[in-house]
Amino acid sequence: MTDRRRVILESAARVIARRGVRGLRVAELAAEAGVSTALVYYHFRDRPGILRHALAFIGDRADRYTETGRDGLPAGPAGDPRERLERMLLLEFQDLPEVRENSAAWGELRAHAVFDPELRDELAAAGAAWTAEVSELLGSVHPSAAADAVTAAAERLTALLEGLSVRWLSGLTPPAHARELLRAAVRVEADRLAPRPASRFD
Repeated sequence: MTDRRRVILESAARVIARRGVRGLRVAELAAEAGVSTALVYYHFRDRPGILRHALAFIGDRADRYTETGRDGLPAGPAGDPRERLERMLLLEFQDLPEVRENSAAWGELRAHAVFDPELRDELAAAGAAWTAEVSELLGSVHPSAAADAVTAAAERLTALLEGLSVRWLSGLTPPAHARELLRAAVRVEADRLAPRPASRFD
């Protein structure tokens, strides 16, 4: 990705987080990025193209910051899949500007998708990829668990994270408490997938 393209996408995420999708105007985006509107159109063709690429950029940026680890959480990959899963989810609550901006922009894109079928499809694909990533880690915790049960558990965890993210961003839930609730949910979901001990009546 070129530097100019990255600057435009960073600016798009910032404008969407601050003003929502409906507030994203190409002229304002160009001013935020310090480039001409012609350059924005050169890179992204039209407003739907900007939104589509901004969504992908936000997803890629989330992948990066959930791998690096800051804000008092350990860095580097953990060997245990349950620890890796917990860490990946908890890093969505780092009290850092880019994480807050990413979470706010994701929420704005999700809200706008209610009215925009094309964006809804893009968002559904991004959400499915995230659920699949969580499913893979959960499946590694309990390899004998049924695939549909693992997927349902991953969907519950990602839905909880999105809800907690809204509460965190709006100041209703401190990040430490959001992490505590998420840790408990990971425990519950992982334990639910654990094989049941054989009963003496089996």
